[in-house]
Amino acid sequence: VFRYVNLIDLARCAQVSRMWMLLTQNSSLWSDINFSLVKHKVQDQTVVNILQKWRPYVLRLNLRGCYSLHWPSFKSISECKNLQDLNLSECQELNDESMRLISEGCRALLYLNLSYTDITNGTLRLLSSFPNLQYLSLAHCRKFTDKGLLYLGSGKGCHKLIYLDLSGCIQISVDGFRNIANGCSRIQDLLINKMPTLTDRCIQVLVEKCQQIISVVFLDSPHLSDTTFKALAECKLVKVSIEGNNQLTDLSFQLLSECCPYIRHIHMADCQKITDAGLKMISPLKHILVLNVADCIRISDGGVRSFVQGSSGPKLRELNLTNCIRVTDASVTEIAQRCHGLTYLNLRHCENVTDVGIEALGNMSSLISTDLSGTSISDMGLRALGRHGKIKELSISECKNISDTGIQEFCKGTKLLEYCHVSYCPQLTDEAVKAMAFHCPRLTSVSIVGCPKMTDTCIQYLAAACHYLRFLDVSGCIHLTDKALKSLWKGCKQLQILKMLYCRNITKQAVLKYTAQLEKPEHNDADPPSWFGYDRDGNTPSPKN
Repeated sequence: VFRYVNLIDLARCAQVSRMWMLLTQNSSLWSDINFSLVKHKVQDQTVVNILQKWRPYVLRLNLRGCYSLHWPSFKSISECKNLQDLNLSECQELNDESMRLISEGCRALLYLNLSYTDITNGTLRLLSSFPNLQYLSLAHCRKFTDKGLLYLGSGKGCHKLIYLDLSGCIQISVDGFRNIANGCSRIQDLLINKMPTLTDRCIQVLVEKCQQIISVVFLDSPHLSDTTFKALAECKLVKVSIEGNNQLTDLSFQLLSECCPYIRHIHMADCQKITDAGLKMISPLKHILVLNVADCIRISDGGVRSFVQGSSGPKLRELNLTNCIRVTDASVTEIAQRCHGLTYLNLRHCENVTDVGIEALGNMSSLISTDLSGTSISDMGLRALGRHGKIKELSISECKNISDTGIQEFCKGTKLLEYCHVSYCPQLTDEAVKAMAFHCPRLTSVSIVGCPKMTDTCIQYLAAACHYLRFLDVSGCIHLTDKALKSLWKGCKQLQILKMLYCRNITKQAVLKYTAQLEKPEHNDADPPSWFGYDRDGNTPSPKN
């Protein structure tokens, strides 16, 4: 049991009794230490004391975001000779000299995360000290240069590297990618997100030597074109993720279909030139488990139908059609009939999807997570969706036709619900939350943003029944008062994130008193913005002539 509790709770357990204290001293409990859960509190002395005591047993150490750590902590890390997994992301005081210490002592490292730190070429030169290093993240490290990447291939180098994250490293040029290719030809997983400077030529020089790549993630890289996929055709990709790109066309899908027969994961979101023809081209592929074409607004029923009727239809696990505004009930019905293994479906802002399509989804026993926000679903469709009772995650924000009755009918048959977001559904009242709370006690995440009819009573219902609640957003619930916070403080001991924007009847004094232990409380007493659709008293403004 103690293996499942965090560092703080383990320390508390040690104070219960002498027997419990002895149990917490078991060395197996200290092989995986995660300080990131207490990143705002942890100081050098705590880290030094723990690592000095358990250093022979520590295999995994997570210090992500521990910005107060200095030389003593890094010296203690260097004494953990058996350390295999080290996460130093966002450690502001980390520098080349402290990395020199770590490189001298931690020769067994397999995983190293240096993202968002100020390391320079000096640290890259030290990486050859880790002869078995396989996973490396340099994401958003801006102070090394192309020359530093040359060290990855010099001497013992990082020749065993199979995972590399260079997201946000906008200083890397074509020469830098050539240096990586020369030194790390075994790379299989490549992440290069948020790289507006990334070009087709960068990928070409990399793939000339790195032909074992099987997974690429290029989110927010707008200048890549079909030429990148022509280069990647040399690799046997199983996963590709690209987002926010207006250069890629259906030709990229054709290349995937012809050259990547074992691809399982395709994420091509917000690629404006992808059309139904592209989906038809990948329909013969037999192993696709995840397809994300969110914000590809040219996709319509024809493309969806071609794909789900293809070889991967029955095997598909996740499908995201967010903002594919041409998709209608015809697609949803086809999905329900063909995709027998589908567990996640996102139809957010597919405004032409109505109860007709949603009722078909009610017959899918595999479906456990769905986002129907911004569709034309009403109470009738919601009732049908809850028919099989296996939904764990539901989002129906911005669905103006949903009322308390629909929520009540859905929740009666869905005892397993853990995530329920019903934001901007102006008709909902306390009765909807009452149904959620008492029929679905496993809820961990609830959002009722922009529901002006909610009162303290709905929060009392949640506090009385939902003891596992970790996330709650009540922004814009203008009638909530300090009484609501007191109820949460008493009943929801697991709550970590609480958002209370535009709640003018909740005082700052109550926020300080009742949310001190929360990881992330947010509050203001401003009036709701105009796009919420109502004023500070919950009144809908009259339309202008």
